[in-house]
Amino acid sequence: MWTPEQRGRMARITRKTKRYPSDMTDEEWERIAPLMPSPGRRGRPREVEFREVINAVRYLVRSGCGWRMLPIHFGHWRTVYGWFRELARRFLFQTIHDIELMLDREQAGREASPTAAVIDSQSIKAPHARTRGYDAGKKVVGRKRHIAVDTDGRLLMVNLTPADISDSAGAQMILDAIRRRWPWVKHL
Repeated sequence: MWTPEQRGRMARITRKTKRYPSDMTDEEWERIAPLMPSPGRRGRPREVEFREVINAVRYLVRSGCGWRMLPIHFGHWRTVYGWFRELARRFLFQTIHDIELMLDREQAGREASPTAAVIDSQSIKAPHARTRGYDAGKKVVGRKRHIAVDTDGRLLMVNLTPADISDSAGAQMILDAIRRRWPWVKHL
């Protein structure tokens, strides 16, 4: 028969192990934990574990489910959504992406900051999107993705526009954004 001590021990073990393939490993968490906001000095103590919030966001992205369909053991969906909005407002996900990209480049024996990139665009059907356009060249109603990657294929930047934006105008927008975010890129 299970005792309360055994149930508590099993709950701690379950929290440490991965429940879903999208859950973060301990090594991944150790790299991004210092980037998480520190608790405030006043007010109610924080009850949310940021690792669970990040796991929930990764689960949502991987599974494609909606916020309201989030499994309950991640916490209430409104709490997770609120923290997601706050972390996105602080550009935390962009910072994590950039740091991981630079670490991955260093592990591959490259310079941490990319100096060359490749830009391309793709028209996507999205007839029910709120902002969409008509790409006459490809005869597509929807949106256009302008993507920049480094020479090894790592994602540097994505820009979504209505499909009626020309490739040159979309490239200029992503070029301006790359200059601000990755100023070391010299060759495109």
